[in-house]
Amino acid sequence: MTKKLPIGISSFDKIRKDGYFYVDKTPFVLKLVSEGTYYFLSRPRRFGKSLFVDTLKQAFLGRRELFEGLYLYEKWDWDDVYPVVHIDFGGDQVRDSSHLEEILQSQLMLNAEEYEIPLKERLLEKRFNELIRGLYKKFGKQVVVLIDEYDKPILDRIEEREKAREIREVLKGLYSVLKPLDSYLKFVFITGVTKFSKVSLFSGLNQLQDITLSPKYATICGYTQAELEGVFGELFTEEELQGVKCWYNGYSFCGEPVYNPFDVLLYLSERKFRSYWFETGTPSFLVKLMLEKRFYLPKMEEFIADEYLLGSFDVDEIEVPTLLFQAGYLTVKEWHSSIE
Repeated sequence: MTKKLPIGISSFDKIRKDGYFYVDKTPFVLKLVSEGTYYFLSRPRRFGKSLFVDTLKQAFLGRRELFEGLYLYEKWDWDDVYPVVHIDFGGDQVRDSSHLEEILQSQLMLNAEEYEIPLKERLLEKRFNELIRGLYKKFGKQVVVLIDEYDKPILDRIEEREKAREIREVLKGLYSVLKPLDSYLKFVFITGVTKFSKVSLFSGLNQLQDITLSPKYATICGYTQAELEGVFGELFTEEELQGVKCWYNGYSFCGEPVYNPFDVLLYLSERKFRSYWFETGTPSFLVKLMLEKRFYLPKMEEFIADEYLLGSFDVDEIEVPTLLFQAGYLTVKEWHSSIE
């Protein structure tokens, strides 16, 4: 059976069961779990973050059959299964802080119902705490917490600063629940497009390790040259490979360059070189911010930035280069350990 292109599919189960191409990122699953507990990852939209989160989930749930033929298959203890709390902000357009609380309450209830955990607490933070403790008590195992698109509620209202601040405070309260529950937690992975400053959002979770610009995790999302040729090579002529490299292999996260998966898959589907990822939409806020600050984009080719500038921002303090880099409109041409 001819394999299918996984365009827009973030379900690991669906990809593995229904005959889609899959680039094996499971070595990073083992590496993360072996080296730490609390992780944060920022990558541009449509870069494979949600698929990686689901890959983590299926591994912790012990679904060995999905990993047959992959790196993790012979290297994971499949009998050691953990309860997983999965919170995904990707599906809802958040209107305000009250709406966010409704969404979170619903997600916590869905997680609780999946494991038949009764929740009595009404306040959001107490209910999250109750869910984790309840899972630990019922199964006698530490809990895995996966949060996907953590920043989307804020970005949904980033042009309305007061609403964005209120939403930020709700999220800050939610994440603060995790710190005192360290002994109840096996693994925590939080991912999104942007990186809000730890002080403004993760002050209650100071053990969070940011792997966004870590060289050893530079290829955790996106396709390397070897992965592209190894998985999709039969679909390309040599001329096409060169064209794809020219068009889509520009992303660098302090390590080996990677291809944008969305662009590669759309090219294979349409066989035309276009800026597919860019055409999916530029945030209106980004355009407005550049106009407000009279930002001249061509000068970025000579721009020098330190890791701090590229690293994080807050609702009240947003630098254009930071947002351009984190959103995927700007990448790094060269990295230097120091500048003379």
